[in-house]
Amino acid sequence: MSISIDKDVCIGAGQCALTAPGVFTQDDDGYSELLPGGQEGGGDPLVREAARACPVGAITVTEDER
Repeated sequence: MSISIDKDVCIGAGQCALTAPGVFTQDDDGYSELLPGGQEGGGDPLVREAARACPVGAITVTEDER
């Protein structure tokens, strides 16, 4: 699983960090960022829900091809 955050779209609503706090956090300016190791989703089942919760669709979750 790959997670990307479009920093140009993010408005800092924080829904991702509230939904999946083991993967997302907010930087000093309040914008979303991945926690260290968060790029793979950390196995957190709430990653997709966090992406859906983003009010501006700044988070993209894709399955890695094997």
